[in-house]
Amino acid sequence: MNKLANIDTAVLMSDNTLSPQDELNMLVRDCIAKSRSAQKRLYDLYAPDAYGIIKRLIYNNESLADEILNEAFFKIFRDLEKYAFQGAFEGWIRRIVINTAADHLRKKIKVEPHREVLPEDAYINNESVENISHKEILKIIATLPDTQRNVFNLFVFEDYSHKEISETLNISQNNCRWYLNDARRRLKEKIMLTTK
Repeated sequence: MNKLANIDTAVLMSDNTLSPQDELNMLVRDCIAKSRSAQKRLYDLYAPDAYGIIKRLIYNNESLADEILNEAFFKIFRDLEKYAFQGAFEGWIRRIVINTAADHLRKKIKVEPHREVLPEDAYINNESVENISHKEILKIIATLPDTQRNVFNLFVFEDYSHKEISETLNISQNNCRWYLNDARRRLKEKIMLTTK
């Protein structure tokens, strides 16, 4: 049974315009019907944010980021019929984009010998951070080793739990915690050097 059969036709609002949700639903239905113009509109709407997520995870490799963006949108268009028109469409796209990037990240993860990272080693006081611009902090994050940076980005920017990160990157939750703490320790060291 076609999932679209369960969706009512768009209801016009009192001023004869469609609500944003109805417009999105129509756009998705048009994409499922293989409308090239609808697919282009959907891509134009969501590709910039998707690319931003990918660039945070795949730092300093634009050709790979472009490849992942194309692969993610291929999956989005291929799986649009699976979208149940429940929950945030943006979240559904975000999950596909992150999982596509994670497929590439898993290939690069190498297990590193762990040393204990104490909470005080990773603590950064607010005064140190207040003196650094947002751009400088992002540059410092970009200098982290790949796995630490990816775990940190997923935890901090994407609000993933340790369980979700471990499943996404195919690492244990203990390794995930270690990579996060090590990222924090390294960031603390670099921020302290920057603010001296």
